[in-house]
Amino acid sequence: MLEKTRVAVIYGGRSPEHSISCITARSIIKAMDPEKYEIFPVGITRTGRWTVGALDPVGVESLPEVSEENLEITLSLASATKGQFFSLTDASLVAEVDLIFPVMHGPYGEDGTIQGLFELSGIPYVGCGVLASATGMDKEFTKKLMQQAGIPITREVVLHAGEELSAKQLEYLGLPVFIKPARGGSSIGISKVNTAAELEAAIATAFEYDTKIVVEAEIKGSEIEVGVLQYPDGKILASVPAQLLGTADSTEGFYGFSAKYLDGQVAAAIPAQIPPAAAKEIQELAIKAFQAIDGTGIARVDFFLTPNGPLLNEINTLPGFTDISMYPKVFAATGITYPQLIETLIQTALAEKNKQKAGKL
Repeated sequence: MLEKTRVAVIYGGRSPEHSISCITARSIIKAMDPEKYEIFPVGITRTGRWTVGALDPVGVESLPEVSEENLEITLSLASATKGQFFSLTDASLVAEVDLIFPVMHGPYGEDGTIQGLFELSGIPYVGCGVLASATGMDKEFTKKLMQQAGIPITREVVLHAGEELSAKQLEYLGLPVFIKPARGGSSIGISKVNTAAELEAAIATAFEYDTKIVVEAEIKGSEIEVGVLQYPDGKILASVPAQLLGTADSTEGFYGFSAKYLDGQVAAAIPAQIPPAAAKEIQELAIKAFQAIDGTGIARVDFFLTPNGPLLNEINTLPGFTDISMYPKVFAATGITYPQLIETLIQTALAEKNKQKAGKL
């Protein structure tokens, strides 16, 4: 009998997307082959405590939380104890793992911070590294890298704490605009602004979630999402594109948090109902964007398809990954099942670490 690969699935965290992370973790844990993998769940509380989690991180809760009552643990960074988790209560060994599967959306999980910790620990981990995670999370620097790579982008203005949107900047953007935290996700803290009178409140809302925000021009066009998957041999595959339908008819008037997770009003056409040439161009741009941030393993790239061609909106290095999320759906339409996605991501992570050991990276 083959020895199982021991995988720590880490979820929760200090991000506003804490509950979404728990839901994603449950889907991944349920889909992992129990004959191949031994799973050690690690739940990070909203206060940042690392704890022994649950194999069902959701239970009966619609918006679950990692309990502060769980046994607190820590990840060793010493080479002699690489991959080991210890109890903070008595320093006893709780678990030893071969790989980490982070399921952490938003700040402290998707932004390069926890990836840096994994690099220090020396444990292979699924998904993008420090640079790709940090730049993919930051909407300002995503656009800068994409522009440098020659990828068409949407118009935006960046504001830091204490700054206001000038009349000249508003003229450049026009109305309506979308105001977003620069380093957020799941549409939390985002507002659509139709009049100048609404700007102040929307800017204040976005600043509740970040010290830097972006103000983006409204783009007229179809919203298109493409998944990107990297294989262990380095091959990069773009999925068939998905086209969001009904976003303007949602409660928020755009693809906001409620539309994504609560209302069920937004549907998707998979494959997108667009000309084949446009679909091919968007797939090629998605791979180019993935390479521009030095991505590894996984990403979802979002575009607007306008009459003048596609514009990149953003790239997500840890997209929604429940079995009904857009990323698995577009790959299901491409011919790759949810368990196959998880298997590919795990094997790619192990292959990347082996390349590093061999001195090839």
